[in-house]
Amino acid sequence: MTGTILGAADINRALTRIAHEIVERNDGADRIVLLGILTRGVPLAERLAERIATVEPDWDAQERTGALDITMYRDDLFKNPTRTIGTTSVPDAGIDDAVVVLVDDVFHTGRTIRAALDALRDLGRPAAVQLAVLVDRGHRELPIRADYVGKNIPTSRSERVNVHLEELDGEDAVILRKGE
Repeated sequence: MTGTILGAADINRALTRIAHEIVERNDGADRIVLLGILTRGVPLAERLAERIATVEPDWDAQERTGALDITMYRDDLFKNPTRTIGTTSVPDAGIDDAVVVLVDDVFHTGRTIRAALDALRDLGRPAAVQLAVLVDRGHRELPIRADYVGKNIPTSRSERVNVHLEELDGEDAVILRKGE
């Protein structure tokens, strides 16, 4: 199967469901900090934050959301050393004793999340770390799993899952493509 797997309405429903699951699992949002993994995890984290704020009106979406650049923590830098380093931004209150929810677009081998966990260690000591992803495509190489998944999409290793987001690409869509 190739083509559009999720459209804008599907993505919105998935993010709304994930936001509710995060609040429910954590008995509210008081201790929640959302950190989007650059690049597409950041707008997804911001969208989740907006939805959490509608459920928990006292929760400040802007003050509890940040961005995490994992470039220098990746284990494949030697393969592509010319990566652009992004900006990590952590809420003013920090992450110590918070429940940090890492947010990413596609969960594949687990190596990106391992790098994110290493980067997080340099920022503080959260009470817990959870993972929210829009798409889980399988093929794990590390023993890491997502706590919140928008959609499981079984893929072959040769296929590619491309997430397009309005903020970066002008449209919301998840597209499955044959490998090139």
